[in-house]
Amino acid sequence: MSNYRNDLDPVTFEVLKNAYVNIVDQMAEQIFRTCYSFVIYSRDFSSALCDANGDTIMQGSGDIAAHVGTLHYTCKAVIENFKDDIHPGDVFVVNDVYQGGTHFNDTRIVRPIFYKDELLGFSQANGHWADVGGAVPGSFNVNAIDHMGEGLRITPTRVWSKGVYLTDVGRLISSNTRAPADIIGDMQAQAEATRVAEQEICRLVEKYGLDTIKSSFGLVQDYVETLTRQRVAELPDGVWETEDYIDVDPAQGEGLIPIRVRMTISGEKVHYDLSKSHPKAISSFLNACFGGSFAAIVAGTKMQFPEIPLNSGFYRVVSVDLGPEGSVVNASWPTPVAGFCSGPFEKIMNSIFELWAEILPSRAMACTFNLDYLLIGGRDGRQPGHQYYMWYDWMVGGWGARNGRDGWSATGPVFGVQLGTQPFEGQERLAPVLTTQNELLVDSGGPGQFRGGLGVQKSVIMTDIDRSVVSYCCDRERSITWGLWGGSPSLPHGVWLNKGFEEERFLGSLFSNVPLESGDIVGRPSAGGGGLGDPLERDPQEVCEDVADGYVSIERARTDYGVVVEEVDADLAEYKVNREATLEERTYIRANRRKWLDEDAESVAARYRSKELDMYDLIRRYGVIVDWGAGDLLPKTTDQFRAMLKRRTVPYWDKSASDPRDSSITLKVA
Repeated sequence: MSNYRNDLDPVTFEVLKNAYVNIVDQMAEQIFRTCYSFVIYSRDFSSALCDANGDTIMQGSGDIAAHVGTLHYTCKAVIENFKDDIHPGDVFVVNDVYQGGTHFNDTRIVRPIFYKDELLGFSQANGHWADVGGAVPGSFNVNAIDHMGEGLRITPTRVWSKGVYLTDVGRLISSNTRAPADIIGDMQAQAEATRVAEQEICRLVEKYGLDTIKSSFGLVQDYVETLTRQRVAELPDGVWETEDYIDVDPAQGEGLIPIRVRMTISGEKVHYDLSKSHPKAISSFLNACFGGSFAAIVAGTKMQFPEIPLNSGFYRVVSVDLGPEGSVVNASWPTPVAGFCSGPFEKIMNSIFELWAEILPSRAMACTFNLDYLLIGGRDGRQPGHQYYMWYDWMVGGWGARNGRDGWSATGPVFGVQLGTQPFEGQERLAPVLTTQNELLVDSGGPGQFRGGLGVQKSVIMTDIDRSVVSYCCDRERSITWGLWGGSPSLPHGVWLNKGFEEERFLGSLFSNVPLESGDIVGRPSAGGGGLGDPLERDPQEVCEDVADGYVSIERARTDYGVVVEEVDADLAEYKVNREATLEERTYIRANRRKWLDEDAESVAARYRSKELDMYDLIRRYGVIVDWGAGDLLPKTTDQFRAMLKRRTVPYWDKSASDPRDSSITLKVA
């Protein structure tokens, strides 16, 4: 056990520990109130305090999960690059993914904190800049073969020198983006946030003394380390492993790309091994450098211990082996990684949720929907001179069902729980788009004894646009959001262009630079969360209430849950369960559902193309994955998806409704 010693009196220590959280939250408020871009206004930012070594003293109370675990890396990169050439009034900018960043859009402003010429630490404000150049608006270029196609790589660079703003440096950076005014405005807002932190730390020094503040920086990290070690030590030792998937490597044909996570608890420490993941970076931007993968490890683990503050003390307990450089989870220069958040990041997080469900079953949660980014940019025909516009949209969706509770619907992604839902009025004012549909998507919640949360269907029509293109960064078009302990999957992600019209096209979940015209309709769903527990064990009356609420259709109530619901008065939302027919239907499903997963996949796909079966039938009943536009079977992907269902779902069928877990079925390997 760690020998934690606190030389401060308990009251002073507690006051300072909470003061540091408050300072970082003040930084967040400063950014929120003074930023220029709609993306950062929608809270895609995070902040931190670091000590003189670059180690994190404290994160804020509402930071983006993907930024957690990376801000100390970029702070250390500034220290390493400038060493003794750091002075009061200096401010640095960095977004380099190969020096601990996440992707190039996440740009960090780092300010050294001095008190009477003594360096105490650093304050850091990270914001997602809507565009950092590159080949496509928004800088999310699916077709990038290296990072040069993704935009501006900013190695640690001084942008204020001893309090003087270096106009030439700021102009150089902003001029390589499509929204230079936003970039300058956001950079100034982030810099001012770091100044707020400097001001507050100096105020605390004057109140409590320099030695007390310097000592407390280390003590709050030791406190978090000790608290985390104590919690881990209470847990059973062992080794557990699982895997999740990225949809495809475009250069290798169809087939899921494995992300393998092995977790070891030994005494007071937790160690993760990702070295058996796909050994090569894939030929799209769904790769992660070490910073992005480590952030996923930290964020996924931290969610198991919500009461513990987060700083570098936590990182002393949680370690990771990413394996050799060059893999999909440990990409090296010059691999493109702009889509890390939709690729390895959320696969790692959901895998961690599954592993910890073995240890802390009360916190169990099935897979959540995958973060998506829709980026449309070009010239705005409403503006004089057809000025550039950038519309940057992300969706809410369904979280996985939990042990004893249904999942949350229309919620931000686990990637960034604090992400705000962007108001449509703001989007329509800033870009030539009009939202025509935004509603909960019936049947999108993964069926289970506890149902996954619902996703959302959103559609927009492009109004007066010129030279505009659309790009989309997502995943789980094929590695569908999965259920836990016998629960069923949700639905695939993917964008439709002009759906329902003669010229409709399914664009998929990963593409760049597709041309748009005025009047085009762009629509997409967000998946719901996976279900938890056998759907046939769900109380029929709860299924009936889901039908009345519009969460589940009458048809899928019968097909997915084996519950026969009859309409009494649709206008009054009155429905009833036919108990005798339900018993008969559930008996039929139990007798046949295992063999459905072994039916000839091509014949199932043919029935989909003929419209005899729908998308939900293929995913939930037959485990068949097709090209959702053309209906062509994806045989390798189907084999992998079926194997996943037979591992995650089938062994738990027909278990007790009071406890869907079975101790004989485990992810424990040692």
